[in-house]
Amino acid sequence: MPQYHLTTFGCQMNAHDSERMRGLLSSLGYHEAPDRDAADLILFNTCTIRGSADERFMGNLGEARRIKRERPDVVVAVGGCWAQSQKDDVFRDFPFVDIAFGPGEVNRLGELLARERIQAVGAFTFDGRFSGDLPSLRERPHQAWVQISVGCNCVCSYCIVPAVRGRESSRPWQAVVDEVAAQAADGVVEVTLLGQNVNSYGRDLPATERKSFAELLVAVAEVPGIRRVRYTSPHPKDIREDVIAVHRDVPEVCRHIHLPAQSGSTRVLKAMRRTYDRDRYLALVDRIREGVPDIALTTDLIVGFPGESDADFADTMSLVTAVGYDGAYTFVYSPRPGTEAGEQMDDDVPPEVKSQRISALIDTVQSTARARLSRHVGTVQDVLVEGPSRTDASRLSGRTTHNVTVNFTGDAEPGTIVPVAILDSTSTTLTGRSARVAEPAGAA
Repeated sequence: MPQYHLTTFGCQMNAHDSERMRGLLSSLGYHEAPDRDAADLILFNTCTIRGSADERFMGNLGEARRIKRERPDVVVAVGGCWAQSQKDDVFRDFPFVDIAFGPGEVNRLGELLARERIQAVGAFTFDGRFSGDLPSLRERPHQAWVQISVGCNCVCSYCIVPAVRGRESSRPWQAVVDEVAAQAADGVVEVTLLGQNVNSYGRDLPATERKSFAELLVAVAEVPGIRRVRYTSPHPKDIREDVIAVHRDVPEVCRHIHLPAQSGSTRVLKAMRRTYDRDRYLALVDRIREGVPDIALTTDLIVGFPGESDADFADTMSLVTAVGYDGAYTFVYSPRPGTEAGEQMDDDVPPEVKSQRISALIDTVQSTARARLSRHVGTVQDVLVEGPSRTDASRLSGRTTHNVTVNFTGDAEPGTIVPVAILDSTSTTLTGRSARVAEPAGAA
C-alpha cells in the first residue's frame, strides 16, 4: 500500500483542510507513514500569514529535497496558502516539487496525484471550491471542524488571506447543517464552524437561500447529538446583537468569543484598515459582556506594525487591561509580500524594540488571563473530555464552554461532558477533580 506523510502549518482552516486530505488519501488506498523517509507521498499544507510559518516550512521542505534526491520516485506535494502565493514561481524555484495546489483545490488532490503518476510533470490549479464534501479523518473522533465559508472581503493592510483564498464565498446553509448531522451520526458532539470571517456568513448567498450567521448557529445547535458549537474567527465589525443573543440563549453555543483586536491604537488600526477604532471596539466589548456577563473573550494582537510609536504600543497595553482578556495570541509584525503594508510601508520598528514590546505584552496578557481564570476556582464546570492530559497521563483533559483547558482526576470517556470541581488555576489552564456522583453499588 502507498504511504503518505502530511505536515500542517497554520490556522484552524488548515487543520480542517488536512483532515480532508487524510480522508481523501485514505479513500485512495494510502496509509499514513510514521515519518517522511518511509513515505511515497510527502505532503505539506502551508501557511503564509506569518514569516515564522514560512521559515518552518522551508526547513521541512529542505528535508523533502534530500529524500527526493535519494528516492526520485517520491512525490512531493505542497498545498495551502504558501503554495497559492507562490503559484507563478514554485516549480521554477523548487524543481523537486511535483504538485502544488491552493487552499481551494483540496478536492482535486486525487486528480493531481493521478496526473502526476501519468505525466510526472508539475501541476498547479486553484478554483476556490469547498472541501467540505470530502471524507475526513479527524484528529479527535468527538470533535470536528466544519467549513462554512472561504475567502475574505476585508482589506486589512497586513493580511494576505484575500490574495491566497480569494473573495468571500459562503457555503449553502443546508450543506453545512447536513454535514454537521453526518458528523453527529458518526459520534461528533462538538463542532467548530470555520471561515476567514465567519460572522459575515450568508451575505453573498441568494436571498431565497440566505441565513444570517446567528440563524446558522441556531440551526447547527439544533442538530441532534451536538452538545457544543464553537466558531472562529469573527471580525469585530460584523458582530451583531443577534449573535450576542444566541450566546446568551442557546446553551449549545459556547460562552466564548475570539474577538481579534490587532492593536489598541486608533491610529494603528486605521493604518491596518481594520474599519473600527479603539472606542468602537471597547463599546462592542461592553455590549457583549452586558448580554453575556460570564463570556470569555480572547483576541489577536500584533506589535511592531509599521509606524507603531511608544504611545501606540501603550494604547495596546491599556486595551488588554481595559478588556481583561481570558487569553490572547500575540504576534510580532513581519511584512508579507503581496500586502499593502509589506509593499508600501516601511518596517521601521527595530527588532530589539519589537522584542521588548512582545515580552511586555505577553506578561500583561498572562496577568489578565490569570485573574480571569481564577474566577472559576471553587466552581463546578462542565468539561468535554478530550482524553489523557498531555503533561500527566494519570489525569484527563478537556475544555469548558469558555474554551479553557482543564486537567482533572477521575474516570470519564472521551466525548462525554462531566462536572469537574475546579481547585486551582494558572494563566492558561484549570485543574480539578471529577464532581460526578458515583452510582450506588449494584445500580443498573
